[in-house]
Amino acid sequence: MKIVFQKRVLLDHLMPAMGTVSARNTITTIEGVLIETLGGNTVRLSTYDMAKGIRSTFEALEVVEEGKCIVSAQRFLQIVKLLGGDEITLSIDDSLSGTVSSDNSSFSVFALRGEDFPTLPELSGRRGFEIDSQLLKSKIAKVMHSVSDQDSRPMLCGVFFEIKGDTMKVVSCDGYSLSICTVRCDIRDIGEEQTDTYSFILPGSSLGELSKLLDVDTTVRVFLARKHAIVKIDDFVFFTRMIDGQYLDYEKIIPRGQTVFVTVNRERMLEGLERANLIADEKIQGSSRSYVKMTVDGGCVELTSTSVNGKVRDIFACKHEGDRIQIGFNCRYLINNIRAAEGEEIVLSLKSANQSMTIEPLCKDSEDSFFYMLLPVRMNDQA
Repeated sequence: MKIVFQKRVLLDHLMPAMGTVSARNTITTIEGVLIETLGGNTVRLSTYDMAKGIRSTFEALEVVEEGKCIVSAQRFLQIVKLLGGDEITLSIDDSLSGTVSSDNSSFSVFALRGEDFPTLPELSGRRGFEIDSQLLKSKIAKVMHSVSDQDSRPMLCGVFFEIKGDTMKVVSCDGYSLSICTVRCDIRDIGEEQTDTYSFILPGSSLGELSKLLDVDTTVRVFLARKHAIVKIDDFVFFTRMIDGQYLDYEKIIPRGQTVFVTVNRERMLEGLERANLIADEKIQGSSRSYVKMTVDGGCVELTSTSVNGKVRDIFACKHEGDRIQIGFNCRYLINNIRAAEGEEIVLSLKSANQSMTIEPLCKDSEDSFFYMLLPVRMNDQA
């Protein structure tokens, strides 16, 4: 096999594929990228870590000799980046030895047979829809902070998507924080099986890589197979296993009947929390991580945190309805929720120091809204 690539085009397709290369596996082939010629000057790259993968198809400058092989993905990327010149030539002989060269520089590489690459899942589905890439990316970003990284409840390690007609709801919950984003948008059914209702769970680890591909401003096509979701974005096909199971009934855990309502400037509260986190986030050997205590009284919010190395106190104005309240939170979790929220002002709704706080926009939009919920922590005398 011998292919001449334009360096910029090769990097544009190789770098996104690195997110689905396995770095810690006993299967050597999935540490590599499968490079195939498809006739003419068309080339296809594939990476697959047995849970998610990326396949991209593009035109090389010239395919001198057809074939397919697997080369170490990390090594190939490093070589391509370091070589000078605008053209990169990859040559692999029948003994699977080869070179990657440009101008007067070349590297020796070793390859594996393309036939040994793991079999990819079928990259098609009978149900599917189209949606704007930037919209999908923004909603994923709004809920990623509350995706669990614990395997005890697999469904909480993913994001739940529910589509009904022109409304998409995106939900995540890690047991401490609940995030719900709802948006009305243009969603067009493109599947063989006509439907306007979808519900599925995608792993958080897969969505992190998918979001990188959604930077382009285009329309993406999402297809759902029996076990996999396939997302087609211009030259790229991203695929991932779906999480099998019923998502939790999150409506049942949303608190009702709050009696304390606090309207704050979002940026000002975020500034105060970042200051508090300098103390709350300190990792001191032999001591537990501190929390931030929020006291609301009159027209002020007071944030305090104490650790063995110091104390912080920050006060700012708010609009307050209801009784005085004092409540503690994991500072980093609270920062993540406030940062993910939108708008100049947000409303914090509470009932007691032992019940969840909800975060919503001051001016609610029926077309595009968010809802966050965060459990408090048990306080002691340190803050």
